[in-house]
Amino acid sequence: MREKAVILDEVSMERALTRIAHEIVEANKGTESLVLIGIQRRGVVLANRLAEILEKSQEVKIATGILDITLYRDDLSLLNEQPVINGTDVGFVLTDKKIVLIDDVLYTGRTIHAAINAIMDMGRPKKIYLAVMIDRGHKEMPFRADFVGKNVPTSSDEIIKVKVTEFDGCNEVVIIDSKGEE
Repeated sequence: MREKAVILDEVSMERALTRIAHEIVEANKGTESLVLIGIQRRGVVLANRLAEILEKSQEVKIATGILDITLYRDDLSLLNEQPVINGTDVGFVLTDKKIVLIDDVLYTGRTIHAAINAIMDMGRPKKIYLAVMIDRGHKEMPFRADFVGKNVPTSSDEIIKVKVTEFDGCNEVVIIDSKGEE
């Protein structure tokens, strides 16, 4: 596998998150009843960054949660015999909340389907928005992101990797050619 191109650098990622934060406030008509839930792993980092932006711009504290969808996946039996559970931590009631579910890449929609099932097991939110850094197309399920950092049409031979300093040592989004050689 080889890296084909950098789609977003650190500055572009920050700009996209700031724009998403403003779009969230506009769509929600403020921050009342608003909570952010990041999908493990990189969605959690993005959720925390969005919360910081919202807290600075709106001067309010935004509750954030962590969602692990591993046990809700429809392909769990195809993964490892011992799937890695990163943990869910939603320390607030979801009923009647306006949730922004955050992930790094929207691809087939299966992760979002699993995440919504997990959320519904925890309560009945008033609304669920979806925010992603990258929407790459190729949906297999009827999900559309409400807030998108960048739409990047891709081929099935490409992989989109959202890198964050917490896991990767840098902030950028790259396209990787899964068929190419290094």
